[in-house]
Amino acid sequence: MITSIQEKVANIVPGFETDVFETADGKSLKITFIKHASLLINYDGHIIYTDPISTFADYSTLPKADMILITHEHHDHLDPKAIEEIETSGTTIVSNRNSYQIIGKGLWMKNGDTLSPYPWVSIKAVPAYNTTPDRTIYHPKDRDNGYVLHLGGSVVYLSGDTEDIPEMTTLGDVDIAFISVNQPYTMTIKQAVHAIQMIHPAIVYPYHYSDTDLSPLHSNAAIEKSTDLRIRALQ
Repeated sequence: MITSIQEKVANIVPGFETDVFETADGKSLKITFIKHASLLINYDGHIIYTDPISTFADYSTLPKADMILITHEHHDHLDPKAIEEIETSGTTIVSNRNSYQIIGKGLWMKNGDTLSPYPWVSIKAVPAYNTTPDRTIYHPKDRDNGYVLHLGGSVVYLSGDTEDIPEMTTLGDVDIAFISVNQPYTMTIKQAVHAIQMIHPAIVYPYHYSDTDLSPLHSNAAIEKSTDLRIRALQ
């Protein structure tokens, strides 16, 4: 369960949109949309970054991280410079194995692993991969991670770079889902609709969408009315 308090709140992080929620335990959850797959998640004052990239923002001006999540090692998801600008001696970095080997620090998770690095969050690494035969070179099975975050009784799913894989049916209840839409690397619009149908999130944000035309999602009858589709400046 999650409650939307206000959308597109300005000036929490200057220059970027932020949506604000109340989690099931009554705590504040603020999600700031930086660009592409880069997000800043603030749960009750605890700061989580996903795939921070220094070309998208001046991370030296942003809050220091309690946790940094890296889905995989591609240059638009793993940036050691951005990590250095937001980490402290107490920051937990979580990544897939290849990213861990590149940066040489933090913790790595494989698909199916669970982790509770702090009392306020639990993480499950879930599959993220291509299924279309000529795309499997981009994101092969069993290499990259998506993540399911449990924060205050509410659930946030970060798909990572993936197509509409069958494992999405096993995610359980999802309050907020970020799904990648960017052919040929991730999902087509049709695949994104199928993913939403499998996940049944309360709120869904397409991300990693580059110049993909997302307008067909707005009028797609296959997306249930119970799902709140939100488009933010993540291109």
